[in-house]
Amino acid sequence: MKILLLNQTFYPDVVSSGQHLADLALHLAGRGHEVTVVTSRRAYDDPEKVFPRQETWHGIRILRVSATGFGKRARWRRATDFATFLWSCCWRLFRLPKQDVVVAMTSPPMVSFIGAWFARLRGGRFCYWIMDLNPDEALAAGWLSPGSFAAHWLERCSRFSLRHAAKVIVLDRFMQKRILDKGIDAGRIVVIPPWSHDSEVWFDAAGRARFRKLHGLDDKFVIMYSGNHSPCHPLDTILKAARQLAGNREIAFLFVGGGSQFARVRQFAMEHSLSNILCLPYQPMDQLAGTLSAADLHLVVMGNPFVGLVHPCKVYNILRVGSPLLYIGPQPSHISEILQALNGEPPCAWAEHGEVDRVIEHIVASKKRMVQSNGERGVPAAERFSQEVLLPRLVEALEGGQ
Repeated sequence: MKILLLNQTFYPDVVSSGQHLADLALHLAGRGHEVTVVTSRRAYDDPEKVFPRQETWHGIRILRVSATGFGKRARWRRATDFATFLWSCCWRLFRLPKQDVVVAMTSPPMVSFIGAWFARLRGGRFCYWIMDLNPDEALAAGWLSPGSFAAHWLERCSRFSLRHAAKVIVLDRFMQKRILDKGIDAGRIVVIPPWSHDSEVWFDAAGRARFRKLHGLDDKFVIMYSGNHSPCHPLDTILKAARQLAGNREIAFLFVGGGSQFARVRQFAMEHSLSNILCLPYQPMDQLAGTLSAADLHLVVMGNPFVGLVHPCKVYNILRVGSPLLYIGPQPSHISEILQALNGEPPCAWAEHGEVDRVIEHIVASKKRMVQSNGERGVPAAERFSQEVLLPRLVEALEGGQ
């Protein structure tokens, strides 16, 4: 089959949605499908970085379109980047032949609308792979005003994509409920969590030692937040905890990644002269195992209004390295349900936003537990979230299976 994949990010970009789409593309190409990807030329978190306009990668045809690179420092900048990408995407699709299957993700939100129209006009099955749900997320975050023209128009576009999708792939049961509430037939909705990056992530003792030595963390208890720093994942509680623990030289807070709130973390550390906060950009995929293994305690954070709207998939790679983790966010959520199912292996803890003292108690307890166990890691609990288990389920849904 001819299969078209649409998303703002793809290989070699390091953003999670691009990585998962690359996994899917490789698997589809390996099954003999003719795979084409339409994506952006600009790196998601570094718009000054530009990728080749066109290339073939492991048999996958990658078509990258141009867009402005204003970045994320203001909403108008981000909106302009989105709009120019979508316009270029439309122009590129106009010159493509019919595809048997069109798969659209959610970055930027309107790309699914374009994919649905392309499939409707040219023919073929449209499949909607929802990584985050918009405009619902934008409304919950306060980026859009309820009742505004933009919110109304984006909701109509979203519902068009949902109604015309042969399959709607969602990441958890909370997201499924949100889609059902929009009147979408349950028979077209498939719940498939995003998988861990099995070939790139494992507990890497040597990589851990190298990373910690490189960044002066040899004798530290390292608390790591890795990934997208977004308002959907508010970091105020952990930053306040870092400020209160500033006098403890044995504890370090490491923020790795990017996103619109990454600069705010740097600014907080500078304003309060916090030497216990270290910020690093996204790390290369071939160093991801060592980076994630370097943490003694991983953080997963989700804002209270965003259950069913966003899905912090970093939890699956954390489980892959067998690291203890601390979840700051609401329950029930897909994260809290995962933690409950782990039965304490690896050790996990939970706190609500604003519970700074409770977060500090968990950090101190986790540090004490690590000393008592000599830093040994438990058996990774990620088997049911592995690529080997979940990716074939997604491929089956896209190929037309039930």
